[in-house]
Amino acid sequence: MRELFLASLIAALPWVAIAESYPEAGRIVSVGGGVTEIIYALGAGDRVVARDTTSLYPERVTELPDVGYMRQLSAEGVLSVGPDLIITRDTAGPPDAIDQLRAASIPMVEVADGFTSDAVAAGIRTVGVALGASAEANALADQVAADFAALAADIAATSRRPRVLFVLSNQAGRLNVAGSGTGADGIISLAGGENVMAGAYEGYKILSDEALISSAPDVILMLAPTGSEELDANLDDVLSLPAIQRTPAGETGAVVTVDAAALGFGPRTAKFARALHEQLMGAGH
Repeated sequence: MRELFLASLIAALPWVAIAESYPEAGRIVSVGGGVTEIIYALGAGDRVVARDTTSLYPERVTELPDVGYMRQLSAEGVLSVGPDLIITRDTAGPPDAIDQLRAASIPMVEVADGFTSDAVAAGIRTVGVALGASAEANALADQVAADFAALAADIAATSRRPRVLFVLSNQAGRLNVAGSGTGADGIISLAGGENVMAGAYEGYKILSDEALISSAPDVILMLAPTGSEELDANLDDVLSLPAIQRTPAGETGAVVTVDAAALGFGPRTAKFARALHEQLMGAGH
């Protein structure tokens, strides 16, 4: 009966993650920007020997071998660095590559992907168990949770909920825009905004001009490029689109940017969300 109760409890808690502990692992391949940030935040960066393309922070991680994009991994590339532990987002792929890595009998810990404050804390704790650093992970998760709680309290104190359109890319005037189930949707929600396309579809989608106009965003959100010239060009290109000009955001020129790492949901997510909240509150005014 006790075992049945525990099984039902775990099934009812979406962010409960069961991970084995590998405190002696010294050749870790980290897959997923948020996962890599957690490992370094827990002081175990010197145990990482390779990372995926999305892992860019802290900057010194970019000096390590790159095993490829998180969703297009090569099992051979991962195995070539001789890992004794792989810590990865559970959305990594392709499935064939993940199956090959499992078949290689190298320990693999999969961190549940998610775009909420609870998901961030759970990810930190899962990685902490894998590293044999649960005490440090619990302390970090508690601090991050406190940061999220403080932000939520500030958001609750204002009635304004800006309507936000997240533009991932501009393909010759055709905008690829975020719906629900995305990091963009998650960070907008945490920052106190409303993703205008969250109720329309999941993932990313190229929208028609009619859909863009009817979405009536107050603010357009884009990723911040690395160079100011690129940033100015991207903003100008989007704002110059006739459909965008017919929205409240286009009329006021309300465009804000966010670091791509904000969509990775790691230890810095609460700080990214607070910074975005402040931008959203000031945009269009």
